[in-house]
Amino acid sequence: MPRAVHKLSDVQCRTASRPGLLGDGGGLYLNIKTSGSRSWVFVWRSRGKRSEMGLGPYPTVSLAKARRLAAVAREAVQEGRNPIAEKRKTEEPSFGECMELFLSSMEHQWRNDKHRAQWRATLTTYAKPLHGKKPSEIGTDDVLQVLSPIWQEIPETASRLRGRIERVLDFAKARGWRSGENVAAWRGHLKNVLPSRQKLTRGHHAAIAHQDVPSFMAILRNSEAMAARALEFLILTAARSGEVISARWDEIDRDQALWIVPASRMKAGREHRVPLSDRALEILDDLHPLRQSEFVFPGAKPGRPLSPMAMQMLMRRLGQSAYTVHGFRSSFRDWAGDATSFPREVAEQALAHRVGDATERAYRRADALSKRRRLMEAWGTWCSQTENKGKVVVLNANN
Repeated sequence: MPRAVHKLSDVQCRTASRPGLLGDGGGLYLNIKTSGSRSWVFVWRSRGKRSEMGLGPYPTVSLAKARRLAAVAREAVQEGRNPIAEKRKTEEPSFGECMELFLSSMEHQWRNDKHRAQWRATLTTYAKPLHGKKPSEIGTDDVLQVLSPIWQEIPETASRLRGRIERVLDFAKARGWRSGENVAAWRGHLKNVLPSRQKLTRGHHAAIAHQDVPSFMAILRNSEAMAARALEFLILTAARSGEVISARWDEIDRDQALWIVPASRMKAGREHRVPLSDRALEILDDLHPLRQSEFVFPGAKPGRPLSPMAMQMLMRRLGQSAYTVHGFRSSFRDWAGDATSFPREVAEQALAHRVGDATERAYRRADALSKRRRLMEAWGTWCSQTENKGKVVVLNANN
C-alpha cells in the first residue's frame, strides 16, 4: 500500500521543537537535534537493512528541495541502486578534499611517517592554488600555474609535485569525479609544454661550499624562525632532516652532551649517538623552556613536529634555493676531508655511514665517540667563526 507523503508544512519545520525524527512520508524525515539544529535525512530498507542518507541542513535545504532529493533517492532504491553511492559521484569534492581522501587511502602503503609527511607537505605547500577547484574543472593551465614557478628553480621538488598531482587526479577519475586525459601527465602532455631541464642526479645534493657555511650560519642565527633553529642544529650535527624534525626531548642527554637517535629513525636501522657541540647545546637550552610537546622542533599544529618542507622553504626565503638541506652533510664531509686531519672513518661515522666491509664491522663495534666529539666541536667552531683564515689542522686527531 502506498505510504502518504508530504505530511509536513513549512510552519511545522520551523516551529517543531521536540528532538527526534519528524516524518514527511516516503522515507523523508526532518531530524531535530537537542541543540535545536535540524537537517534532512532519507531513510530506507534494502534486504532487511536500514540505511540513512543526509540531504542537508534546514532551512538551507528547503522543504520543497528536500522532497525533490528524496524523490530521486526513492527512485534509485526502487530500481535497486544505492542512492548514497550515486550521491558521492554527483557531489564532487574539491581538489583539496580529494587530496585528503587519496592520502587517507594510501597512507598504509608508505614506508614511514616521513614519507607520508612529505607527500602531504608537497601537495599542501605548492599545490594550494588547486585546492578550491573541482577535479573535473582542473585543466592544463591550472597545473602549469603551480609547476612553472618552481620547474627550473627546484626541479626535483617540481618533478615530485607533478607526479603527486597526477596521482590525485587519477584517484578522482577512478571515483567518477573527472574524465578524459590526466592534465598532469608527463608523457604525451606536459613534456610538450614545460621547458627541458637537467636530468635529476641521484645521490648528489647541491651543497654550499664549506668555506661559505660560517657566513650562512650567521644569517641563520639572526632569524627567529623555528625552522632556522632546526636547520642550524642540523648543520652542527651533520644529521639528516628527518632525524632532526622528529627529534624528541627524551633523546637528549644534556649531562653527557649527547643526542641519542633510536634505530627506528635511522636510515641504517642502528642507534646513532651524536656528540653535541657548545652551540648545539645552546640551541637546545634556548628551546627547552619553550617546549610545547615531546618534539624539540615543534610545528604550527599542536603536538606535531616541524614540517618536512620548513627548512627547504627557509632556504628559499634566504635566497639559497639552489642548495638543498641534505647538502650540508656534503659540506661537513668536504670540510672534514679538506680542512682537518681527522681520519676518514671518523668523519664517516659522524654521518652514520657504514665503515669497512662486513668482516671489519663484525670486529669493530665501537662508534669512536670520543674522536667524533672532538670532530664535532671543531666543526662547531668552524661554523661559528666570522671569517675563514686558511686551513684548520686538528692535531692528535687519532688519539
